Amino acid sequence: MVKVEVDYEKCNGDEICVSVCPVSVFEMKEVPEYPGDKKSVVVNNDACIVCRACEMQCPTQAIIVTE
Repeated sequence: MVKVEVDYEKCNGDEICVSVCPVSVFEMKEVPEYPGDKKSVVVNNDACIVCRACEMQCPTQAIIVTE
């Protein structure tokens, strides 16, 4: 089973993962731990095709995809 995780502490909210993901796994949302900042949130984990584009393109290495 695939699991996509975002480390909100590392996420800078640049939305690169949203734009590179071919299956819309991510959306930018405000999370309670970081009020006022939008972070990448996994909204469609089951759609992940393990292309790892999000991992490769994230400049802060905030995304981890595990199988």
